[in-house]
Amino acid sequence: MTDIAQTIARFNAGRDPERLTMKYNAMRTSPFVFLRGTCHLFYERLPQDPLFDAAPPVWICGDMHLENFGSYKADNGLVYFDNNDFDEACLAPNLYELVRLLTSVLVGAADLQLSRAQALALCHTAAHSYGAALAYGKARWVERETSSGMVRDLFDALASRTRVAHLERRTVLKGKTRKLKVDGKKALPVSDERRAAVTFFMQRFAAGESDPDFYRVLDVARRIAGTGSLGVDRYVILVEGKGSPDGNYLIDLKEALPSSLVPHLRTPQPAWRSEAERVVEIQRRNQAVSQAFLHAVDFNERSYVLRSLQPSEDRVALRDWNGKLPRLEGVVGSMAELSAWAHLRSGGRQSSSIADEMIAFGNRADWQAPLIERATQCAAQVAADWKSYCEAYDSGAFAV
Repeated sequence: MTDIAQTIARFNAGRDPERLTMKYNAMRTSPFVFLRGTCHLFYERLPQDPLFDAAPPVWICGDMHLENFGSYKADNGLVYFDNNDFDEACLAPNLYELVRLLTSVLVGAADLQLSRAQALALCHTAAHSYGAALAYGKARWVERETSSGMVRDLFDALASRTRVAHLERRTVLKGKTRKLKVDGKKALPVSDERRAAVTFFMQRFAAGESDPDFYRVLDVARRIAGTGSLGVDRYVILVEGKGSPDGNYLIDLKEALPSSLVPHLRTPQPAWRSEAERVVEIQRRNQAVSQAFLHAVDFNERSYVLRSLQPSEDRVALRDWNGKLPRLEGVVGSMAELSAWAHLRSGGRQSSSIADEMIAFGNRADWQAPLIERATQCAAQVAADWKSYCEAYDSGAFAV
């Protein structure tokens, strides 16, 4: 219990206390939320294993789990469904990606009201889908016309969303001027000093863009989002966009920290100019089309990722599988395929495996059953660590 408390507290040291308290509270609610909030602990606990050592090195997102896939509008104006979190991205054996995804299925089974047999069936679906997509050797993508099942349901729901409705959920309109809604759920107030610093940064950033007026700052708040990154320096910025009040845009500015995987890897990593460059570059390599407004920037003498917040961003409502396992199999299979396509798409870059090596790996079946066995072991470890965390939490070890 003491070891868990010290490890987690040490990793989260220096984060914003208000949002860090939210993270600690959320991690208490279920093993799956705990898994999402402790990527660093997962890889610290993951044993060195010949199964991983023999796997081809690829560019991975690093924090693969059921909640890190979603929809977004790309810089070509189309909406895609893809992996959308690259904070932990790095060069690593491809099965590091898959073992975390499978573990998330097993750990999340209780939250989704899945039986053990159903969760294991989903793991087999994911492993088979990943291998088949690699073996085919061609990177594809998921948009509305190529989607089906629960992913298609998500695209259908997005079709009725508007920018005005998105703004109305996140802002308050006073006359013809919008202000961010500081509700303690999506946003928290920011100090005058920090507001001025963010505003000055955006002015300098805008000066290098083709339409500087688009980025004129109207309001700033501290953003609440995610689980693992809660407490990291992060802002939501309301900008003029295409005109007030209904053409305003929301911008996310988030500090990029080092990947927590890298200390546990034997795979040599390239030198990046900054952590934000690492995040943005790997995201651009892995996604079929990059998210709109995606930039690596420097702010406050640190590295940040700048991107837009859109009405088209959402996740599949996994709880709506309605007792029909094929609906979940379709989603999990798509997630595994998207991982394979990302690895193929970024193959051959900076010492990552080339397509031929990944195709050969996909044509093998000897890794699938052992990987599922490793995932079951990881899931048991997560459950034990969560229990220890809850005991430490209840004893007051995580009071911020």
